[in-house]
Order: sequence, then C-alpha cells, then structure tokens
Amino acid sequence: MRPLTARLIFTALWLGSTAVLAAAAPCGGDFGAWLAGFKREAAAQGVSQRTIQSALDGMTYDPAVITRDHAQGVFKQSFAQFAGRMVPPRLSRARRLLQKYAGTLSGIERQFGVPGPVLVAIWGLETDFGADLGRFPTIRALATLAYDCRRPDKFRGELLAALRIIDRGDLSPAEMRGAWAGEMGQTQFLPSSYLKFAVDYDGRRRRDLIHSVPDALASTANYLRGHGWQRGQPWGEGTANFQVLLQWNASRVYTKTVAYFAEQLAGG
Repeated sequence: MRPLTARLIFTALWLGSTAVLAAAAPCGGDFGAWLAGFKREAAAQGVSQRTIQSALDGMTYDPAVITRDHAQGVFKQSFAQFAGRMVPPRLSRARRLLQKYAGTLSGIERQFGVPGPVLVAIWGLETDFGADLGRFPTIRALATLAYDCRRPDKFRGELLAALRIIDRGDLSPAEMRGAWAGEMGQTQFLPSSYLKFAVDYDGRRRRDLIHSVPDALASTANYLRGHGWQRGQPWGEGTANFQVLLQWNASRVYTKTVAYFAEQLAGG
C-alpha cells in the first residue's frame, strides 16, 4: 500500500471515529440536552423514530434510581443465612409449579438441556415466581443511569437494547417495568441479555418475558446454554455448570443458593 493512500485511509478512519464519539450522548449536564443527544444516537444506530418518540418523548430524570444505585452495599449474608431465608418459604410452591409446568419444563430441557429444577429455583429467587417483577419504568431507569456519570457506557448500551426490544415488537414502553437497574421479567433479564437470549416459546410471535412464563423459563435456559451449560451434568459447587450459574449472578452465595434450591426440587 502506498504511504499517501495509507495516510488518507487513516485520516478517514480517524474522522469517522471522531464523528461517532461526537454523536454519542455524553453523561451529565442538562438532562434535556443529554436526552436530545441520545435520541440522535439511537436514530443513527437504526432505532425507528416511532420507537424513539414513544419511549423517550417527555422522559424525565428519576433521582430515586440514583439513590438506589449509590446505596448499594456489599452482600454480607452467609450462604446459610441467605439460603435459610430464601429457600424454605418457597419450597412447597416451587414443587407445585414444577408439577404445573412439567410439560413445558420437559420440552425446555429437551431443547436447551437445562433441567426444570434449576429454572424454577432461579424463578423463585429472582421474582418470587413472578410476584415481584419490580415497579420502576425500565426506560426511565435506564435513561437516568445512562445520563449519570457513574457507568454511562454500560447503561447507554442497555438503553439502546431496550429500544430495540420495543422496535422488534416484543414489548411496549408501558409494559417495560422492573428493577431499578433495568432488569425485567419473571427471571430479571437486562435488555442486552433479553435481546440476545429471549425466545418465543409459547408461539405468540413475540418474546415476552414479563407476561409469559414459558417464554421466561425457556429464555433463561437459552441464556444458560449460551454460557456453556452442559446437558445431563450436575450443577453443584465445583462443577462446570456451577460456573455457568455464576454467569447468571456473580455472587457465590446467591449461586450456591440456586444450586441448593434446585437440588431440593430435584430430590437431592
């Protein structure tokens, strides 16, 4: 390659990268100005104007989300404390649900390789089997966290993913409610994971992890398979599947509780 041509290509690439950085919405400052910048970024990323307007027009900053984010503390409970608090009150209902959804769970295991007890254990620990999905409007929570300068890149990506979920017809902005950090659905998916791993298991032509239990359980199995779940293998501490469960939640205490709960359901 000739030196002048190389310099011209380098200059073009540098100018292109600079334009992308300039188009990205920086954190902080006036929220309205930040939001306008983010709308331009979303449009440049291919999100439809219909979705941008329906999801973001009239959006306001939520200080309660930032309060929750800044108040996070170190998880200090032992496995015995956490499992003792979380598993016994849920065990009998989990067994009933394991029977109620036996056919669905059997089909999911055939397709994705993840046993029903593991999925029901995650379901119970995440949202008490759908009883507590969270009350925060997802788009507003993510916009607030993307605007805040603590982790703007992470949450700007999650906000874009949430808009793409709307764009492909899985959920409306009003349906997207969940935890303060943007997790949604029966087993609490961040939008980026929702976008990548959600499946339409009930055949209703949309991936609905909020209202559809089959979609939520199958999508959870798809997530675990996508992170290396080994069909037919154990999931206790020290196994390869336990390491996969740590991809779901990095807390060893939480993951040991999932494994213990699932073992109780499996009769171990």
